[in-house]
Amino acid sequence: MQIRELKIPDAYELTPKQHADDRGVFLEWYRFDRLEETIGHALDLRQANLSVSRKGVVRGIHFASVPRGQAKYVTAVRGAVLDYVIDIRVGSPTFGQWDSVLLDDVDRRSVYLAEGLGHAFVSLTDDAIVTYLVSDTFNPTREHGINPLDADIDLVFPPEAGVPLLSPKDTDGPSLEHAAASGLLPTWDESRAFYDSLTTSSTGKA
Repeated sequence: MQIRELKIPDAYELTPKQHADDRGVFLEWYRFDRLEETIGHALDLRQANLSVSRKGVVRGIHFASVPRGQAKYVTAVRGAVLDYVIDIRVGSPTFGQWDSVLLDDVDRRSVYLAEGLGHAFVSLTDDAIVTYLVSDTFNPTREHGINPLDADIDLVFPPEAGVPLLSPKDTDGPSLEHAAASGLLPTWDESRAFYDSLTTSSTGKA
Protein backbone atom coordinates (compact mmCIF):
# COMPACT_ATOMS: atom_id res chain seq x y z
CA MET A 1 0.00 0.00 0.00
CA GLN A 2 1.34 3.41 -0.99
CA ILE A 3 0.42 6.38 1.20
CA ARG A 4 0.69 10.00 0.10
CA GLU A 5 -0.13 13.06 2.18
CA LEU A 6 -2.42 15.52 0.45
CA LYS A 7 -1.73 19.25 0.39
CA ILE A 8 -4.18 19.50 3.32
CA PRO A 9 -2.37 18.45 6.51
CA ASP A 10 -3.76 15.30 8.19
CA ALA A 11 -5.33 13.93 5.00
CA TYR A 12 -3.88 11.06 2.95
CA GLU A 13 -4.38 9.15 -0.29
CA LEU A 14 -3.90 5.39 0.04
CA THR A 15 -3.30 3.23 -3.03
CA PRO A 16 -3.42 -0.55 -2.52
CA LYS A 17 -1.39 -3.13 -4.37
CA GLN A 18 -3.75 -5.25 -6.47
CA HIS A 19 -3.16 -8.92 -7.21
CA ALA A 20 -4.91 -10.03 -10.39
CA ASP A 21 -5.18 -13.44 -12.04
CA ASP A 22 -7.70 -15.32 -14.17
CA ARG A 23 -10.08 -15.50 -11.20
CA GLY A 24 -10.24 -11.76 -10.60
CA VAL A 25 -8.53 -9.35 -8.21
CA PHE A 26 -7.51 -9.38 -4.53
CA LEU A 27 -6.31 -6.40 -2.50
CA GLU A 28 -6.03 -5.04 1.03
CA TRP A 29 -8.13 -1.86 1.02
CA TYR A 30 -7.64 -1.07 4.71
CA ARG A 31 -4.62 -1.78 6.93
CA PHE A 32 -4.92 -0.40 10.47
CA ASP A 33 -1.19 -0.83 11.12
CA ARG A 34 -0.04 1.08 8.04
CA LEU A 35 -2.48 3.89 8.80
CA GLU A 36 -1.39 4.01 12.44
CA GLU A 37 2.25 4.32 11.38
CA THR A 38 1.25 7.29 9.23
CA ILE A 39 -1.08 9.26 11.52
CA GLY A 40 0.53 8.35 14.84
CA HIS A 41 -2.41 6.62 16.49
CA ALA A 42 -4.86 3.79 15.95
CA LEU A 43 -8.07 4.62 14.10
CA ASP A 44 -10.91 3.82 16.49
CA LEU A 45 -13.58 2.60 14.08
CA ARG A 46 -17.11 2.97 15.44
CA GLN A 47 -19.38 2.99 12.40
CA ALA A 48 -19.41 2.03 8.71
CA ASN A 49 -21.53 3.89 6.15
CA LEU A 50 -22.37 3.28 2.50
CA SER A 51 -23.93 5.56 -0.10
CA VAL A 52 -25.17 4.93 -3.63
CA SER A 53 -25.19 8.01 -5.89
CA ARG A 54 -26.29 8.74 -9.43
CA LYS A 55 -24.00 10.68 -11.77
CA GLY A 56 -23.66 14.33 -10.77
CA VAL A 57 -24.69 13.89 -7.14
CA VAL A 58 -22.69 16.08 -4.75
CA ARG A 59 -22.55 15.03 -1.09
CA GLY A 60 -21.08 17.47 1.41
CA ILE A 61 -19.40 19.55 2.61
CA HIS A 62 -19.84 17.69 5.91
CA PHE A 63 -17.95 17.75 9.20
CA ALA A 64 -18.46 17.06 12.91
CA SER A 65 -17.64 19.14 15.98
CA VAL A 66 -14.21 18.62 17.59
CA PRO A 67 -13.75 16.96 19.94
CA ARG A 68 -14.59 14.22 19.21
CA GLY A 69 -15.14 14.85 15.55
CA GLN A 70 -15.30 12.10 12.96
CA ALA A 71 -12.25 10.85 11.07
CA LYS A 72 -13.15 9.12 7.79
CA TYR A 73 -11.64 6.42 5.59
CA VAL A 74 -13.42 6.68 2.24
CA THR A 75 -13.41 4.21 -0.67
CA ALA A 76 -15.40 3.84 -3.91
CA VAL A 77 -16.17 0.15 -4.38
CA ARG A 78 -18.16 0.68 -7.59
CA GLY A 79 -18.03 3.44 -10.17
CA ALA A 80 -16.09 6.65 -9.66
CA VAL A 81 -16.26 9.80 -7.56
CA LEU A 82 -14.01 12.81 -7.18
CA ASP A 83 -13.41 13.09 -3.45
CA TYR A 84 -12.63 16.44 -1.78
CA VAL A 85 -10.93 17.22 1.52
CA ILE A 86 -11.50 20.81 2.65
CA ASP A 87 -9.54 22.47 5.45
CA ILE A 88 -12.12 24.24 7.59
CA ARG A 89 -9.95 24.43 10.73
CA VAL A 90 -9.75 28.11 11.67
CA GLY A 91 -6.10 29.10 12.04
CA SER A 92 -4.78 26.30 9.83
CA PRO A 93 -2.06 27.29 7.34
CA THR A 94 -4.29 25.83 4.60
CA PHE A 95 -7.64 27.14 5.91
CA GLY A 96 -10.20 27.39 3.12
CA GLN A 97 -8.13 25.29 0.71
CA TRP A 98 -8.96 21.85 -0.64
CA ASP A 99 -7.44 18.87 -2.40
CA SER A 100 -9.11 16.09 -4.37
CA VAL A 101 -8.54 12.42 -5.20
CA LEU A 102 -10.20 10.24 -7.83
CA LEU A 103 -11.72 7.23 -6.11
CA ASP A 104 -12.83 4.46 -8.45
CA ASP A 105 -13.09 0.72 -8.98
CA VAL A 106 -9.96 0.69 -11.15
CA ASP A 107 -7.13 1.95 -8.95
CA ARG A 108 -9.24 1.38 -5.80
CA ARG A 109 -7.67 4.22 -3.83
CA SER A 110 -8.94 5.40 -0.46
CA VAL A 111 -8.79 8.74 1.33
CA TYR A 112 -8.22 9.24 5.05
CA LEU A 113 -9.14 12.58 6.59
CA ALA A 114 -8.71 13.49 10.23
CA GLU A 115 -11.29 14.94 12.58
CA GLY A 116 -12.08 18.60 11.92
CA LEU A 117 -11.68 18.43 8.15
CA GLY A 118 -14.55 18.94 5.72
CA HIS A 119 -15.50 16.19 3.27
CA ALA A 120 -17.43 16.10 0.01
CA PHE A 121 -17.54 14.21 -3.26
CA VAL A 122 -19.18 14.37 -6.68
CA SER A 123 -20.26 11.19 -8.43
CA LEU A 124 -18.81 10.72 -11.92
CA THR A 125 -20.84 7.60 -12.76
CA ASP A 126 -24.30 6.28 -12.14
CA ASP A 127 -24.74 4.05 -9.10
CA ALA A 128 -21.37 4.94 -7.60
CA ILE A 129 -21.03 3.11 -4.29
CA VAL A 130 -18.90 4.77 -1.60
CA THR A 131 -18.04 3.26 1.77
CA TYR A 132 -16.97 5.26 4.81
CA LEU A 133 -15.24 3.84 7.89
CA VAL A 134 -15.65 6.47 10.61
CA SER A 135 -14.27 7.05 14.09
CA ASP A 136 -17.55 7.96 15.79
CA THR A 137 -21.23 7.20 15.46
CA PHE A 138 -23.61 9.68 13.87
CA ASN A 139 -24.71 12.44 16.25
CA PRO A 140 -27.12 14.90 14.60
CA THR A 141 -26.45 17.58 17.21
CA ARG A 142 -22.74 17.62 16.32
CA GLU A 143 -22.95 17.10 12.54
CA HIS A 144 -22.68 20.20 10.37
CA GLY A 145 -22.41 21.27 6.76
CA ILE A 146 -21.12 24.02 4.50
CA ASN A 147 -22.62 24.84 1.13
CA PRO A 148 -20.50 22.97 -1.46
CA LEU A 149 -21.15 25.77 -3.97
CA ASP A 150 -19.57 28.41 -1.72
CA ALA A 151 -17.57 30.67 -4.03
CA ASP A 152 -14.87 31.25 -1.41
CA ILE A 153 -14.08 27.52 -1.31
CA ASP A 154 -14.60 27.20 -5.08
CA LEU A 155 -14.74 23.43 -5.46
CA VAL A 156 -14.15 22.53 -9.10
CA PHE A 157 -16.46 19.82 -10.43
CA PRO A 158 -15.20 17.99 -13.53
CA PRO A 159 -17.24 18.38 -16.73
CA GLU A 160 -17.96 14.65 -16.90
CA ALA A 161 -20.02 14.94 -13.70
CA GLY A 162 -22.64 16.93 -15.57
CA VAL A 163 -25.09 19.19 -13.76
CA PRO A 164 -24.49 19.02 -9.96
CA LEU A 165 -27.33 17.41 -8.02
CA LEU A 166 -27.50 18.55 -4.38
CA SER A 167 -29.85 18.02 -1.46
CA PRO A 168 -31.67 21.03 0.03
CA LYS A 169 -29.81 20.33 3.27
CA ASP A 170 -26.47 20.88 1.58
CA THR A 171 -27.47 23.93 -0.47
CA ASP A 172 -29.01 25.47 2.66
CA GLY A 173 -25.68 25.14 4.47
CA PRO A 174 -23.81 28.31 5.42
CA SER A 175 -20.82 29.70 3.59
CA LEU A 176 -17.37 29.13 5.05
CA GLU A 177 -17.23 32.78 6.09
CA HIS A 178 -20.59 32.63 7.87
CA ALA A 179 -19.75 29.32 9.55
CA ALA A 180 -16.49 30.79 10.86
CA ALA A 181 -18.15 33.98 12.06
CA SER A 182 -20.80 31.99 13.95
CA GLY A 183 -18.23 29.83 15.75
CA LEU A 184 -19.40 26.66 14.02
CA LEU A 185 -16.01 25.60 12.69
CA PRO A 186 -13.30 23.66 14.52
CA THR A 187 -10.01 25.42 15.11
CA TRP A 188 -6.52 24.35 14.14
CA ASP A 189 -5.36 24.42 17.76
CA GLU A 190 -8.21 22.33 19.19
CA SER A 191 -7.89 19.86 16.34
CA ARG A 192 -4.15 19.47 16.88
CA ALA A 193 -4.69 19.06 20.62
CA PHE A 194 -7.20 16.30 19.93
CA TYR A 195 -4.83 14.50 17.55
CA ASP A 196 -2.09 14.72 20.20
CA SER A 197 -4.44 13.21 22.78
CA LEU A 198 -5.14 10.29 20.47
CA THR A 199 -1.41 9.75 19.93
CA THR A 200 -0.77 9.89 23.68
CA SER A 201 -3.57 7.40 24.32
CA SER A 202 -2.29 5.09 21.59
CA THR A 203 1.34 5.10 22.78
CA GLY A 204 0.56 5.20 26.49
CA LYS A 205 2.94 8.14 26.98
CA ALA A 206 1.95 11.12 29.10
